[in-house]
Amino acid sequence: MSAENGQAVVEPALRLELRDIVKSYGGVRAIRHADFAVRPGTVHALVGENGAGKSTLIKIIAGAERADAGSIAFNGETTTIASTADAIKLGVQTVYQEPQLFPELSVAENVFVGRELKRGLPIDWTAQADHMHDLLGTVGLPDRIATVPVGTLSIAEQQQVSIAKALAGEATVLILDEPSAILTDSEIDVLFAVIRRLTASGVAVIYISHRLDELFRIADVVTVMRDGRTITTEAIGDLSVRQIAELMVGGVLSESRPQQSAAGGEVVLELDRLSSVGRFADVSLTVRSGEIVGLYGLVGSGAGDIASVVYGIDRATSGRMLLSGQPVAIHSAAKARRLGIHLLPANRSAQGSFSFQSIAFNIIAGELKLLSKLPGWVTRRRERDIARKFIDRLAVKTPSQNQPLSAMSGGNAQKVVLARQLVKRPRLLVLVEPTQGVDVGAKEEIHRIISRLADEGTAVLVVTSDLGEVLRISDRILVVRSGEVAAEFRPDATQVEVLAAASGAETAGPSTTKESA
Repeated sequence: MSAENGQAVVEPALRLELRDIVKSYGGVRAIRHADFAVRPGTVHALVGENGAGKSTLIKIIAGAERADAGSIAFNGETTTIASTADAIKLGVQTVYQEPQLFPELSVAENVFVGRELKRGLPIDWTAQADHMHDLLGTVGLPDRIATVPVGTLSIAEQQQVSIAKALAGEATVLILDEPSAILTDSEIDVLFAVIRRLTASGVAVIYISHRLDELFRIADVVTVMRDGRTITTEAIGDLSVRQIAELMVGGVLSESRPQQSAAGGEVVLELDRLSSVGRFADVSLTVRSGEIVGLYGLVGSGAGDIASVVYGIDRATSGRMLLSGQPVAIHSAAKARRLGIHLLPANRSAQGSFSFQSIAFNIIAGELKLLSKLPGWVTRRRERDIARKFIDRLAVKTPSQNQPLSAMSGGNAQKVVLARQLVKRPRLLVLVEPTQGVDVGAKEEIHRIISRLADEGTAVLVVTSDLGEVLRISDRILVVRSGEVAAEFRPDATQVEVLAAASGAETAGPSTTKESA
């Protein structure tokens, strides 16, 4: 109870409360201890670094995972969430960063799929149309969009449809997982307007985001997680962006910035005010031979898009790219490789591996010309020799180079895909999320490989959202935020400094007060 204008104000009762939550996977404690509670009509932000336990906690609330210990109460009554069906019965709905929709179906079909309104056996089209009208009004979409195929809509509109679908399930608790990561500023404004309408109707919103500055526009309360624990829950107005960043990493943000120093070696890659409309703008950077430059950004920052343009997957719309001082226009991955630019992609399963082919095939697939003196003829002995060389060099653990890649652990499969980029020594090696999804031991080995490549003179550009990784292996760190290079650090910068720059603390000011509804 609090006082406002001399009147006692009673806070609404808790909609959902989790106490003493513990969750382990094998010997790994994903959540050591978590307390979390949300009230109706509020936006409750949940923040923390990668691996802090946020995703696991959300999965427990959504019924995708079950806690090993602890209790859950809904509207003050103890309950059990053992499955997604249990969560949905309580009104818990989740909207993920990437819309989970059927692109070929209409908006209305997506919203009501599996929950059609019926009058007996037939679908009650009139009732469904009326309900659709109300839902579209709530999420700010026009009625005419109901019959439009979802695949023709923008990402922002698809996200609004996803929210409408959640509301069709009578959401009482709506989980928004990184909802703004792939949206423009104007689209974020639309999203926030939708959220305000939902909270005004009593929906409790759990809002997960790495963009700390935006929390001050939309959130009422914030819970910070670190190392599998809920560290604190505070009213958003009682904290600053800087303080939240410090709570997330357990350190203090210094006011001073280390002086920058350039590494030796010739400039291999130079981007001069490079832009790609809708992805990033006016990016200028250099990478020298023997240097590891870390490009760090949170989800949706644009860092990965920069790598795609450097490798020719996407095209720049303005600015220049130079290799060893010579302007180049790279419009394909094939040309990038001819120029000596090799890429380890983030989506290895779709872009970087042939899962049912052998380790040897995966290693040499990018350089088949090295295996033959005549077109169309492959020397198997040469294939085996090259494969063995890189299996030994990268310490790939396998009983045979003929083993299919799909049978390997994540870390060893990662090293195989990396080996392919090294069969022909790269002039510039671009690594996107190089240790994503691998265990600690494999991560250590991959970092050693990257450092050794730089020592041998290779220019290395590492694009990563892993804060510890970028601080550990980089000679220089460039922070990308909202498609722009926001700051530059040396590796002796603190985690809090880099995270604060990536999440908006450097620009935090009077505008970081919560907007009125």
